[in-house]
Amino acid sequence: MQDDELVFAQDDEPDEQGAQSPPWVILLVDDEEEVHHVTQLVLQDFTFDGRKVELLFARSAGQAQKILQQAPRHEIAVAMIDVVMETHHAGLELIRWIREKLNNHAIRLIIRTGQPGEAPEENVIRDYDINDYKSKTELTALRLKSMLYTALRGFRDISTLEHHRLGLEKIIAATTHFIECDSLQQFASSLLDQIAVVLELEAHNIVCCAATSESQTGALSDLTLLAANPNATLGFATDIQDVKPHIRTGLELALKQKHSIQSPHCFVGYYATQKGTESLLYVAHEGPLLPVQHHLLGYFTHNLAVAHENLKLRETIRESQKELSYIIGEAVEVRSKETGSHVRRVADCSYLLAKYYGLDEQEAEMIRLASPLHDVGKVGIPDVILNKPGRHTSQESNIMRTHAEIGYEMLKDSANPILQLGARIAFEHHECWNGGGYPRGLAGKDIHIAGRISAVADVFDALGSRRCYKQPWPMDDIIRYFEQKRGQAFEPRLVDILIDHISEFAAIRRQYPDLH
Repeated sequence: MQDDELVFAQDDEPDEQGAQSPPWVILLVDDEEEVHHVTQLVLQDFTFDGRKVELLFARSAGQAQKILQQAPRHEIAVAMIDVVMETHHAGLELIRWIREKLNNHAIRLIIRTGQPGEAPEENVIRDYDINDYKSKTELTALRLKSMLYTALRGFRDISTLEHHRLGLEKIIAATTHFIECDSLQQFASSLLDQIAVVLELEAHNIVCCAATSESQTGALSDLTLLAANPNATLGFATDIQDVKPHIRTGLELALKQKHSIQSPHCFVGYYATQKGTESLLYVAHEGPLLPVQHHLLGYFTHNLAVAHENLKLRETIRESQKELSYIIGEAVEVRSKETGSHVRRVADCSYLLAKYYGLDEQEAEMIRLASPLHDVGKVGIPDVILNKPGRHTSQESNIMRTHAEIGYEMLKDSANPILQLGARIAFEHHECWNGGGYPRGLAGKDIHIAGRISAVADVFDALGSRRCYKQPWPMDDIIRYFEQKRGQAFEPRLVDILIDHISEFAAIRRQYPDLH
């Protein structure tokens, strides 16, 4: 497909794809050779909807069954069937087989018999799922063509409805897939795959580009590129300017006109949500896009826009929840006269530990969001104990340890899943693998995985940080400490992950340095 071939038509302009469309496939089932020959002569120049016909011939019901089984489903539009062939009712048995065994209700079935006495018209129409009944003696060339026009029109309409039904099912499935995406990056990646599925085309033959705008100025520069496959770009695409010029032209035209536009080979979908977000979808193909594919792309653009806006809202809520967790955690750190970087480092270290441990993305992200709340219970500890520079007395240590239960009590009744997990982390991040921790003396896997992970992340970062009672430890000493506490304070597997990937955890410390 050449760039200069893309001429955009308005939505209401007629489609000009018919001449390039495949022929209608018609199966003639008859044991008389002369019937085959005459039918072929009459239909040699026959066209319907700009499409010619292709005849398949079967000389028995058994031969017809083989042809129907081997043909792609719903490829054969019409079958004209004689009644008397290898048996007196072979044609009628074939009809029943097509409808009941083959389960094909789209093909138009026409009885064409030379012996009406073997199959009376009223009985056959009543008892068999056929679409027409004709005696061979009444089938002039004109009546044969008229019969085919009616049959093909019915098949076309049924096929269109079936394509729409299957296409809408795929759009619903694609929308469900979008809803399950956890990030805009995942959304953009899945978008290109789903278009190929909806259109039933090979992905590498499609030119695809999706963009969005929230300004409503109609300016191309205000478009944000969501996704583009290699066929649509000038190279690695991160911006709308990286998209090929003729595609930018199509997107800009739809953006200015505020509606979808199309040509035989191309579709540019436009949809504006109630919140004012404008979504655009450019799809082109080497061959012509069928009318049903244009319709499906229109529905797809609508669902794409809604799914994208919902995902943006989810990301906003998630970012707000993350910031809330950080703010609460940082408030505790400020009261402890420490920097807020600790909670961010613990969050990222916890996420990294969770991923290497084998937790899925959703579980790991939940731990990242909840782990900053691990010390929230310190708000209930008196300043004189919380900020004491020296060693705590036995009584002060007991008071200090109550922060785990205080944090749990603060968060446990929340309906928010992040705060619920934060309550569990606050309660269990001082439990030890060997059962020697507090407040409940849990051991092994009785400690929630989020608590076990947050314990490692918290201690790793605390040892490397300056505190009112100590200086930061060198990395070698930190590693040595974890090796000593492996299987005692900490789960052995988590210690192994930390040490095996120590450079990545150290990089998190450098990313969020303490500011003294």
